[in-house]
Amino acid sequence: MSRIFRAILIFNFSLLILNSVDAQFTRQDTLRGSNGAGRDWWDVVSYNILVEPDYENKSIKGWNEIKFKVLNGGIKKKMQIDLQEPMKIESVTIDNRKVKILKREGNIYWLDVSTISFQNTYNQDNPLAVPLKSQQLKIYFSGKPRVAVRAPWDGGWIFTKDAKGRPWMSVACQGLGASVWYPCKDFQGDEPDAAILQIVIPDTLMAIGNGRLGIHKGKYEKKVNYGWVVKNPINNYNIIPYIGKYVNWKEIYQGEKGDLECNYWVLDYNLEKAKEQFKQVPMMLKAFEHWFGPYPFYEDGFKLIESPHLGMEHQSAIAYGNGFKNGYRGRDLSGSEAGWGLKWDFIIVHESGHEWFANNITTIDIADMWVHESFTNYSETLFTEYYYGKEAGSDYCIGTRQLIANDRPIIGSYGVNKSGSGDMYYKGGNMLHTIRHVINDDEKFRSILRGLNATFYHKVVTTQDIENYMIKQSGKDLSKIFDQYLRTTKIPVLEYKLTDDNVSYRWSDCVEGFNMPVKLAGAHDWLKATTEWKTVAVTEGMIKDGLKIDRNFYIRVKKVQ
Repeated sequence: MSRIFRAILIFNFSLLILNSVDAQFTRQDTLRGSNGAGRDWWDVVSYNILVEPDYENKSIKGWNEIKFKVLNGGIKKKMQIDLQEPMKIESVTIDNRKVKILKREGNIYWLDVSTISFQNTYNQDNPLAVPLKSQQLKIYFSGKPRVAVRAPWDGGWIFTKDAKGRPWMSVACQGLGASVWYPCKDFQGDEPDAAILQIVIPDTLMAIGNGRLGIHKGKYEKKVNYGWVVKNPINNYNIIPYIGKYVNWKEIYQGEKGDLECNYWVLDYNLEKAKEQFKQVPMMLKAFEHWFGPYPFYEDGFKLIESPHLGMEHQSAIAYGNGFKNGYRGRDLSGSEAGWGLKWDFIIVHESGHEWFANNITTIDIADMWVHESFTNYSETLFTEYYYGKEAGSDYCIGTRQLIANDRPIIGSYGVNKSGSGDMYYKGGNMLHTIRHVINDDEKFRSILRGLNATFYHKVVTTQDIENYMIKQSGKDLSKIFDQYLRTTKIPVLEYKLTDDNVSYRWSDCVEGFNMPVKLAGAHDWLKATTEWKTVAVTEGMIKDGLKIDRNFYIRVKKVQ
């Protein structure tokens, strides 16, 4: 793999992380990234979004009807609503009562709710229904949303044309935030428990959203309304419209929870090649249900939708733009001699892997985004292993180490919408590969992956939740390993020196108390290294051509005098 290609890949994946460079944090960062006084007293129950795009003017208009519950003891004087400039809120009501907009502060609107009489009851069984004494916030909005410069990395609305010159529209807004196009509580820690997305478009086009088609209103003024219903919790940035000259086919996958409806939507002229390429979807589902447990959104089905950008993990509506090729745009990211990364379609595997890690298990703060990306990066290794064997999977994972930058810690800054290094992909995947070999029990490791998705099913989590679960279930103290790989840029160095018939070894360039055991290459022997020198007798083959450690451990080895 050329240096130029490696540099391009690192640049591309880093762009996915909105705040990937060091900067001084502003009040806007805090308002966006924290659960502050305008947010902490209310919890989103559901969204019902209607959007009508104007392709020629690159503008949109619509409303968002938000059902929410009031949390006890909350401050109910001001409500924070996020909507990024230059989009504008036209008017607001709560339970049909007009609400005063106090002011706009950059990408934030402050609403005066001091005179509203709030109730604390809502219908938990059916949040999309109108429950007695519920709070219903309706916000009308309009404007020209930020247009994506280079989606999905530099995101926003996409107003483009297909190969036949017809309108093709969508959105990519991870990191940038859903508030780039619709008003919401743009805080990752508060997902709506359900959602509806209504898309009003010319009757010559088709509109697809998340979940299942539940509303299909008749034509009026040469327009039609397609309404898609999501019955599961969903992240704000995952609620996405796709608009174009789409055609559809579907199949039923016999999964762990029964029949899973899989729908595929592509531009009409790509139907035949898509039918061939998308045969990999059942393969993906089989492998990932084996490793991670049942697909988390049977009620909403699985969709793969051709998109005007590379791809994204939009829940139950995965964006696909990989050109119907295997690899990452036809390239093997691992650079392995056997070309393992060319055996499968990167976007089908990676973005679908996010259904388990990002969409099912979601981090409260974007600083912990490694939980999304590291596990999903490792899903590529697990997919390869499932179909081509354990050594093939290791080849793929180890090959991606050449893409690690070690520029900044993987965990970002909390409360300011700041993610960590793009190393959350390849370094994070190699950390999990290392942890797997520390555990040294593949069935236990698999049970941990499945257990994570069962224990945190449809929940939001912190890094500590994930660490604690893996430590408890593995029966091993992995805390220093997490500290080393997530919170520093250092790769631990195993130093060794020879004295007569003995070899002495210790960890250096590591966190205090680092004590990860490592396995010798080609042997059953382990070194239980700490930061203090230890000495053992040399066994046959131990130091032939230098001390060799099992390649699956992401470390460095150094001989010292």
